Amino acid sequence: MNLSPNFTLAELTASETAARNGLDNTPGPIAYQNLVRLANFLEEVKKVLGGKPIMINSAYRGPEVNAHVGGQKASQHLVGCAADIRVPGMSPNEVCKAIIASELQYDQLIREFESWTHISIPNEEGSTPRGQTLIIDRAGTRPFV
Repeated sequence: MNLSPNFTLAELTASETAARNGLDNTPGPIAYQNLVRLANFLEEVKKVLGGKPIMINSAYRGPEVNAHVGGQKASQHLVGCAADIRVPGMSPNEVCKAIIASELQYDQLIREFESWTHISIPNEEGSTPRGQTLIIDRAGTRPFV
């Protein structure tokens, strides 16, 4: 089922961890509505990145899945407001720089371990995005500059 022209519910809820461990990763009604907002936001990200494909590593994670992967207890993935993405042909650093240079109103943008980009929208529709940009890697967490 498409949530937007290019993003499906299946890809935003896919989880190898859930499949391997027999965990349910079905979003509830609020998470589902957030995933629709997230999918539409990812359409805007796709435009900023010149229409390149966006590969979803992880988006929605139910509580058991989030715990299994060591996710934060307050992770925006739990409410369907975050996605970890890769863009073929672009490094996570390039993805972050392009999004920062755009006028997109993101909540968080995190270059993680130079392997993927975490991007999120506010947990509540209509809330002001924080515009927080970070790097997380072996050296710790710091502002993206």
